[in-house]
Amino acid sequence: MTETGQPLVRVIDAHKTYALGHRSVEALRGVSLDIAAGGFVVLQGPSGSGKTTLLNLIGCIDSPTSGKVFLGGTDTSELGDDALSAFRAKRLGFVFQNFNLIPVLTALENIEYPLLLQRVGRAEARARAGAMLEAVGLGGMGRQRPGELSGGQCQRVAIGRALVGNPALVVADEPTANLDAATGRAVIDLMHRMRDRTGTTFVISTHDPAVAAMAELRVELRDGTVAREP
Repeated sequence: MTETGQPLVRVIDAHKTYALGHRSVEALRGVSLDIAAGGFVVLQGPSGSGKTTLLNLIGCIDSPTSGKVFLGGTDTSELGDDALSAFRAKRLGFVFQNFNLIPVLTALENIEYPLLLQRVGRAEARARAGAMLEAVGLGGMGRQRPGELSGGQCQRVAIGRALVGNPALVVADEPTANLDAATGRAVIDLMHRMRDRTGTTFVISTHDPAVAAMAELRVELRDGTVAREP
């Protein structure tokens, strides 16, 4: 819960419909969900179940066709494009299955980049990025570019980039999909440790049962609805 006793994330009766040619597809059908601050939550389900759509709503990447999504008490569906972009930059971090690192930047520069976008002074940004690089276990590798790093190392950089701005929430879409089983476990272990260290809430979508087993709360989606929330 937040300091006000409210959940960090509250999804209320969310529907999401996409137009595909002459027909529409309802990706989410009345999903409601609360996520407490500091939680480590996995959204699981088969392809087409709606887990990525729900993750995108929670991460303010998309908005519901109807229903509400609150983050820290803010009704994100009421924010205009510019306000939503600023809100996302300040309150959220993102981790993707393909890492989405900037190939011409070093590991240190990739972590530093979101701070520069937020107009943090260069000296402070460099110091914070260096500390985060150490925190994710890549101290001494700051000059390496993504093409010189393994998949697991790239995902560690991506986690550092997501966390360096001290977000309230990190959303991760299939963060282990392009990693072998052992490296994937190590990445999820790192996310757990960083959650314990920073207090940041993590919400992860996955189809991997091994990743789901490492969550504190597992939310299973089927056909656009919550099938099970232990």
